[in-house]
Amino acid sequence: MSVPTAELELAALFPEASREAWQKLVLAVLRKSGIAGEQAVPADAESLLATATYDGFAIKPLYTAGDGAPVDVGVPGLAPFVRGRRAEGAVEGWDVRAAHTHPDAKTTAEAVLADLEGGVTSLWLRLAPAGGIAVEALPDVLRDVYLDLAPVVLDTGGDAVTTTAAADVLLALAAARGVAPSVLAGTLGADPLGYAARTGLAGEAVTAHLDEASRLAERVAASYPGIRTFVVDATPYHDAGGSDAQELGASLATGVAYLRALTGPHLATSGAAAGFDVAGALGQLEFRYAATAGQFSTIAKLRAARLLWARVAEVCGAAEADRGQRQHAVTSSAMMSRRDPYVNLLRTTIAAFAAGVGGADAITVLPFDGRLGLPDDMSRRLARNIQVLLQEESSLTRVIDPAGGSWYVETLTAELAEAAWAFFTEIERAGGMAAALAVGLVGERIDATWARRREDLALRRAPLTGVSEFPNVAETLPARAPAPVRTLTGGLPVRHYDEDYEDLRARADAELAASGARPVAFLATIGSLAAFTPRATFAANLFQAGGFDTPNAGPGDDPVAIAAAFTASGAKIACLCASDKVYAASAAPVAAALKAAGATHIWLAGKAGERAASDEAAGIGGYVFTGCDAVDVLRSALAKAEVA
Repeated sequence: MSVPTAELELAALFPEASREAWQKLVLAVLRKSGIAGEQAVPADAESLLATATYDGFAIKPLYTAGDGAPVDVGVPGLAPFVRGRRAEGAVEGWDVRAAHTHPDAKTTAEAVLADLEGGVTSLWLRLAPAGGIAVEALPDVLRDVYLDLAPVVLDTGGDAVTTTAAADVLLALAAARGVAPSVLAGTLGADPLGYAARTGLAGEAVTAHLDEASRLAERVAASYPGIRTFVVDATPYHDAGGSDAQELGASLATGVAYLRALTGPHLATSGAAAGFDVAGALGQLEFRYAATAGQFSTIAKLRAARLLWARVAEVCGAAEADRGQRQHAVTSSAMMSRRDPYVNLLRTTIAAFAAGVGGADAITVLPFDGRLGLPDDMSRRLARNIQVLLQEESSLTRVIDPAGGSWYVETLTAELAEAAWAFFTEIERAGGMAAALAVGLVGERIDATWARRREDLALRRAPLTGVSEFPNVAETLPARAPAPVRTLTGGLPVRHYDEDYEDLRARADAELAASGARPVAFLATIGSLAAFTPRATFAANLFQAGGFDTPNAGPGDDPVAIAAAFTASGAKIACLCASDKVYAASAAPVAAALKAAGATHIWLAGKAGERAASDEAAGIGGYVFTGCDAVDVLRSALAKAEVA
């Protein structure tokens, strides 16, 4: 169908845009901002704005048709399933899966019913030792649930023995209620290698868990076609601080290990069969990935996961129809903050959006208050309504593969898949996932990534809203009942992106509890409001990230008046805030007055530059500026403010 030229007349009035023209315009801006020097050429604009990833490739600021199609993405519903496992995409909506962990069976049963009535379509029950629900409490928790309508996902942290016990209880409950085995759906949650990652289990113990889970799968598959026994849970690698490619590579290696276990001839318990064929083994697996507020990386990760798994299945001899990967995306717990927890609602909304666009089959939004303890009714309602809103009000499900054809997304998918495949093959060369975990290869690679991520967080290159940026020092956190204590320890650590800042805030809170006052970082503002406001705002934001109160001197340049305001504030440390021009005339006398008033340490907001020698002579002991190590500054500030 041709488009009438009248519809394009307005666009035709403008000259055609070119990449070179864009580069010239961007370079001009970069020169004005000081990012690019006079020697830079237009082609340098893209490299100057490129963002390095933890997986060894860079994200460019611009992608066009000239970048080419990196992989054959196919069409939705067909191999390699980059564009989705189902041809119809999510036009009927994805599975809205709610997580439950409350140890009281009555409370959980009521929460489960409220979720199902409010739009949830499946249940994720975290059982001991992964959560607080006891295996024997399952009948009480599911008392009002129609098991033929609501799929149930069990989670014991991967412990195969406990998974078998929980599966027996669930299946017996279904039988007692007369639920036909053919309509029962869900995942039993066996994940022996995930359990090893969490606990450090190794050697024959891992093999025993694999055998236990494989026998359970064979027993269940014979009568329950809608039940999957294994979950390939990649979240332990994400929660330990790993990159997207490391999460994907670990999941591939784990999935391959489960395929080997399921197709092994030693599985036959009746003597009539020899384990699963490839198609049957693939049908026993569900994959779980973390969805983050990095929406494009999440979209690309889910697409790359399907691409990679389709390749694994192809190599294993699976028919095209059996190569699709079933995905459960759960919003990242590592990105969730304790402070300003309501910001978590924004993080999880973006993550759920990305998971939906990325083609996840099931999505779990964790309640915003999960870092504070057990969620309340309102936070659970908000968690499920985020997904309902995305499906019903945003019309996200009306488009099949919304990201398809984006040069950026397709390139990011391909580059991420390449990096993940490299990590997967490294694990395989080490002897497989169990061996790679046992010798520490996986932990070492993830620790190295965490060290880089931790540095980015400390330097605020990776900002955390409400934590490292724009903190609310005076907030009152909502009270929540304590969550069950995590007992799966000994393996990969569980990390949170806010943990260094949280330690600082905890020290400041302890000072408040002990003395009745927060530690104080006095802002010695010099000159007019226009002169000091930009740097005073920056300094206040930085010191508040460590739990400090940040009173300031207000406008004026009298060292005596500024020192008097410092004394009245009760502070022991101070930070000079002004423009470079004002510093040249007033920094030294103001610093001297503050020292005389008892300041134990003085920072200056800005970089040292040519003033360094004179600043040091005046008693200025450090600088705070964009890109400084905020965590190091705040630790030093708490120590100099005599906060334990």
